[in-house]
Amino acid sequence: MRRAVVAGAVAGAVAVGGAVAVRAAGGEEARAGRTAAPATALVERGDLVDTETVDGTLTYADVSDVRTGANGVVTWAPREGTRVGRGETLIGVEGRPVTLMYGDAPMYRTLGQGAEGKDVRLLEENLEALGYGPMTVDGEFTAATAAAVCAWQDDRGLPETGTVGAAQVVFHGGAVRVREVKAPEGGRASPGQPVLTVSGTGRVVHVDLDADRQDLAEEGAAATVELPGGTRVEGTVAEVGAVAESGGKDGNATVDVEIAVDYDGRFDEAPVSVGLVGERREDVLSVPVEALLAVRGGFGVEVVEGARTRVVPVETGAFGGGRVEVSGVRAGTKVGVPAG
Repeated sequence: MRRAVVAGAVAGAVAVGGAVAVRAAGGEEARAGRTAAPATALVERGDLVDTETVDGTLTYADVSDVRTGANGVVTWAPREGTRVGRGETLIGVEGRPVTLMYGDAPMYRTLGQGAEGKDVRLLEENLEALGYGPMTVDGEFTAATAAAVCAWQDDRGLPETGTVGAAQVVFHGGAVRVREVKAPEGGRASPGQPVLTVSGTGRVVHVDLDADRQDLAEEGAAATVELPGGTRVEGTVAEVGAVAESGGKDGNATVDVEIAVDYDGRFDEAPVSVGLVGERREDVLSVPVEALLAVRGGFGVEVVEGARTRVVPVETGAFGGGRVEVSGVRAGTKVGVPAG
């Protein structure tokens, strides 16, 4: 880890330990604040992982508005938190359902025999997935497509016209969860105006990460999320924003970080703590950070040899998990730590 961070951690450890060693002239060592034999810890060899904790919010992914071509009084609206899947009703207008179908293009026109294009293919894919057919899924609206549409309309309580428009179908990337009802029952739906705000059904943790700490978040990296109550779940950094935005804590610029988590618990949205891995050092020597002493020109550790102790200068490296990388001592060496 950066030396400045290590130095800050060391300063805290020295203050807690109550011992400062200063190498004096002639090689004599003066120690202050230690009145009993120190407790000890071992110099250990292994991997050192630097994890920093940041604040985040457990939420749902992919928030967006739902717009429909339906026009009229809303006669049914879902509750907030409702999950809507393929073939199910997003909202009812003038007593008729607006149906969710999966796709990555808007329903912008009325589809009927002779129409061709991506939107036709999406309609056919959804009809087939819902069990209507037979027909060829090829992006061409044929008589077979019209027959499948009529069967679907009959089941949905719609006039069997064999044509489909934006008042009947909304394409969306997948199943959704209703976050906000913008057009409640008794309200009015208008073409192009939002009727719902929805999200995906996948859980994510959103972090507004200070831009100068962006190196902590790398797509695909592991993260640990601590939920209210102390439960921990594992996550993966799914997306890191490329643009820094103002408005973070203390006015700092931040980048958006999304962390995918495997969580299906009772919390819909909640503040969480996120552990991000900033640096990993493999096969290094380390000591507890409280074992470090401030010596002239750097840092040292108090090596314990039987009833005798001596301060040995060390070079410090990465910091993580309450330990700090050191060189200048051997694995298995006993070093003094604050008693307690």
